[in-house]
Amino acid sequence: MSEFMLTSGTTNTTSPIFTIVLIVGMIALFYFFLIRPQKKQAKEAEEMRNSLQVGDEITTIGGIIGKVISIKEETFVLETTKEKTHIRFLKSAVRSVDVKAEDAARPLKTSPAPTKENAPKKAAEGKTTEGKTTEGKAPAVQAPETPAAEAEEIPETPVAKEPEEKAD
Repeated sequence: MSEFMLTSGTTNTTSPIFTIVLIVGMIALFYFFLIRPQKKQAKEAEEMRNSLQVGDEITTIGGIIGKVISIKEETFVLETTKEKTHIRFLKSAVRSVDVKAEDAARPLKTSPAPTKENAPKKAAEGKTTEGKTTEGKAPAVQAPETPAAEAEEIPETPVAKEPEEKAD
């Protein structure tokens, strides 16, 4: 019976060359779609960490945002909050550099204050830039512009107190 099973089996129609080409193709796909992009991303992250400068504003992998105060070989000191809290981190804890030191030193581009000469012409719509209205419409209210540093501050949230239990 064992001879019958061996001789009556199906025939192998695929050639060994096709199998080898298929395996090589799978390895090439893994390399180009998985390994190569991961190495490129790791190289970019290492370059970013090595190019840290004093004054850079960064975000750590733990979500802490602050300004770099000093840098050593493998560590750096980060200044956070208004109270100037200093925390020491490993360079490998950097997720992203939000503002480079060179960019922080440059003044921000701001648009000039509106004047009569450069004010947009909206009289046809019933609005003027001086706060007066035409055709019975309310004046447009504009929010005051704040510097970018003040806009990013997060206000402290009050902590809710737990109700005290009364002794019976």
